[in-house]
Amino acid sequence: MDIINLFKKKARKSPQRIVLPEGEGERIVKAAGIVSEGGIAHPLLLGNSKKIKEKIDHLGIGLANLRIIDPLNFPKISEYVSFYCRMRKDHSVSEKMARLILKKSLNLGALMVKLGEADGLVAGTINLTASVIKSGILMIGLREGISIPSSFFIMRIPHVSLGEEGLLIFADAAINPDPNPSQLAEIAISTARSAEALLGWEPRVALLSFSTKKSASHPSVDKVIEATRIIQRKAPHLLVDGDLQADAALIPEIAQSKVKGSKVAGKANVLIFPNLDSANISYKLVQHLAQGQAYGPILQGFNRPINDLSRGASVEDIVTVITLTAVQAQDKENQR
Repeated sequence: MDIINLFKKKARKSPQRIVLPEGEGERIVKAAGIVSEGGIAHPLLLGNSKKIKEKIDHLGIGLANLRIIDPLNFPKISEYVSFYCRMRKDHSVSEKMARLILKKSLNLGALMVKLGEADGLVAGTINLTASVIKSGILMIGLREGISIPSSFFIMRIPHVSLGEEGLLIFADAAINPDPNPSQLAEIAISTARSAEALLGWEPRVALLSFSTKKSASHPSVDKVIEATRIIQRKAPHLLVDGDLQADAALIPEIAQSKVKGSKVAGKANVLIFPNLDSANISYKLVQHLAQGQAYGPILQGFNRPINDLSRGASVEDIVTVITLTAVQAQDKENQR
């Protein structure tokens, strides 16, 4: 079974409420109809209620399982404004300012997730990635011990058995250009948690470099080595190793010749890249030269699930991201 169908099957076991702040968009409405009718999630469409209903009627989508919320006529707005003012008390936010902030669907949707009226958020067809992340940090917040959000791709590579029968996770391929050792360690820990929650894996995390076990000397190698030490201190239970070249991380025969006694080398399923250049280039090379499928970027590090869409996302892409967000949202025990 295709991995996305597996996620859909998992999502259907406990459908989650996913808020869609760009609810007036035709692609968003179509995707909401698909996930609702398929029992994948309970979508909450934010926007002008008249415009959304007209779009639903035009597309012939059933209204029964779609909830529409108009930010300008939100019945709990006073309660939300009071909560937001208390949450931002150190910044002297006035009630008037809070009302203006929460008129924006993206901010209201994120606060709905924070207050438990929704289980996750998906946006990005209109809003910039930076805006989605900013709203997530402001309203939902980052997990304890995490100072930066990050992202990962699930990569499916045909005709290979590397990783988990051709499945690998690449991080961070979308957000952080040049993380320092502490940030790189956070990305690795967040990605390991994601691998467990989404895929049920025991993560085997390789921190990649052009060096294997100090075979080369360079500040970028030192960064990877220091990040590995930080992970081992902060998450001693985690199977992690670095610095590893990609072949030493993935190929058992090469690992045996280069690394002794590693529980990760030669069998890694989570690959942590030293910077955005290497990660982004690698996932696109795999995608286009090895006919790999790339699912993502999937955001991580927030207290509750929030995910970004590309501006040109197709209806199918939106359905996939809603599905992944719904599966992330099922992991209640690891959310604050």
